[in-house]
Amino acid sequence: MIPRLHADDPVRRRIEALGTTLTLPTVRKALGVIEGEHASQRRGGVDDIMDIRVYEPGDEARQIDWRTSARVGRPMVVQRERASTSRVWLLLDVGREMTGACPSGERAYEVAANALRMFAALSLRRSDDISLVFGDAASITRIPFTGGFAQFGRALDDALDRPWANPRNIDALLDYARRIGDRQALVVLATDEHAVQERHLRAIRRIARTHPMVFIDVATLNPFEPRAAGRVLDGAGDRRVPAFLIDRRAADEVATHRAYMAAALERELTRCGSRIIRASSSELMFDAFVRMVSLALSRSTRNQLRAAPAIALREAR
Repeated sequence: MIPRLHADDPVRRRIEALGTTLTLPTVRKALGVIEGEHASQRRGGVDDIMDIRVYEPGDEARQIDWRTSARVGRPMVVQRERASTSRVWLLLDVGREMTGACPSGERAYEVAANALRMFAALSLRRSDDISLVFGDAASITRIPFTGGFAQFGRALDDALDRPWANPRNIDALLDYARRIGDRQALVVLATDEHAVQERHLRAIRRIARTHPMVFIDVATLNPFEPRAAGRVLDGAGDRRVPAFLIDRRAADEVATHRAYMAAALERELTRCGSRIIRASSSELMFDAFVRMVSLALSRSTRNQLRAAPAIALREAR
């Protein structure tokens, strides 16, 4: 049995602070930009209109309704009510391979779980519906979730308090994600860097083309690195890696292959407007998450600035 995660993890406290210190408009804009960049075929503007007001600096350019603006004679922003509540699906690989060690000393599933907590902190701030999905070779379990961030943390900890006896089945987890019917739902899939092979890229591409998607890729300890000596065990038999296999050349070959697969995965997701977050510790994962949110916000601001001349021209007319 793997020991329970510690609730006093400092990264957890940073995650909780992130969810409470960001303003609701900032959270909505950040998640909205992340969700809005995927290459789906859904159209905007079909939901009920909640409010029409004059464009103000800081508004997203995509919120401008040009037909209403032409009729009124100045840029107007139309806010619409979504047809359904936002949904977020958090999928976690819970195969025994996820008990592998990271350079930080954490288990891979601990880093992955903290990454899901980051998305949950912002999604719950936005009052999204969250579904947790855990998959291994024996089963795929969905846990519909209601409550706040503290309740989410307890539900996640309870689900991870398991024997970790079954191997992973990434094919089944990807198939589950592909079958999620709500095309507006954000899909976050967390696993380690060994799970995805070239044959999986096509399935990931299909998901990313129909859903906004973020892929969490946990980097584990290279077993052939000198610093791994005595720290890496065989996951099936608890045998240590023999000392004669600890070799720089072998370590470099493993690192090159891992980098190749990570680059291929990032390329596939980027083509579909989705994202990948890759890190080897909870702390680095938190930094990468904050950086992703910051870039999403800054990109949205740049788009507004690019649209400003067109807005001014229309207003002058």
